[in-house]
Amino acid sequence: MIVNLPDTTTSKVSKKLVALREQGGVIALGRVLTLVVVTKSGLEEEAIEAANDASREHPCRIIVLADAGKDAGDRLDAQIRVGGDAGASEVIVLRGYGQLAHESGSLVAALLLPDAPIVAWWPHGAPANACETSIGAIAHRRITDSANEPDPQAALERIHRTYKAGDTDFAWTRLTNWRIQLAAALDHVDPSLVLAAEVEGAPDSPSPLLMAAWLKLALDVPVNKVAGPAGSGLGRVSITLADARIQLLRPGGFVAELTQPGQPAQRIPLPRRSLSECLAEELRRLQPDPVFGEVLATVGRLCADWQVQPVPEAGYQLQGCMVVA
Repeated sequence: MIVNLPDTTTSKVSKKLVALREQGGVIALGRVLTLVVVTKSGLEEEAIEAANDASREHPCRIIVLADAGKDAGDRLDAQIRVGGDAGASEVIVLRGYGQLAHESGSLVAALLLPDAPIVAWWPHGAPANACETSIGAIAHRRITDSANEPDPQAALERIHRTYKAGDTDFAWTRLTNWRIQLAAALDHVDPSLVLAAEVEGAPDSPSPLLMAAWLKLALDVPVNKVAGPAGSGLGRVSITLADARIQLLRPGGFVAELTQPGQPAQRIPLPRRSLSECLAEELRRLQPDPVFGEVLATVGRLCADWQVQPVPEAGYQLQGCMVVA
């Protein structure tokens, strides 16, 4: 069910939600959090779809603040989506014009679930300081996506400078499965045998930068970065040991090859994570992620030391098969 409320107020939206519940019980109770999505009008549907998918695991109220234009007259148009149109959640879309287009905690205050955590998400256009925004100040977790910024590396550096406990970024979330595989491979390695590491990834992706920082933090060895083809994301991590090498290579975005001492090469599934998968992971963890903060602190130190070298664009050799990156 979709209910449109043109030229309205948040008070009227709240009353309409109550009326819908009383009339037909169409809005289920038991929501565990409020997810506030701050975006621009025209970009909200992808975020709503991802939030709906994630809400099947984490039932929540989704409030979307969509900037519909600051040059127009002050007006608020709202839309309530419940039932099949909202997955396992209830979605409230607020399209603000004029002064109401600005991000505002007071605009959502009447719609927040009582006594429930608040998660703020900026799918596009990360703020200069997420914690000090009107929405970020009331949120328990604050999610940005530096991969959607014009300069992802500059975005990471800005997040580092303004980082507060509770901040996170999807560039870090996308590395979870990589870190799990590498940590398992290093479990049985004497740390004294680890000499160096190398990360290969697209220069337009922030994830290789975070991976290199994580390796530097965890292993305390020199870490080099090699530039892969644009748009390829993270492609390879290689860890040099005294007498061998650990390598995780993903040339195509779906299947990776793990090479480690004393074992045959393994082909393992390592697909690129969807937006809803990343969001669902972050909604599972409503406590601050201290490792992310420590990794951010390492990012700046690495940037000055890296010597970035391009790799051939012809492709990678994987188990005798050419896979174009």
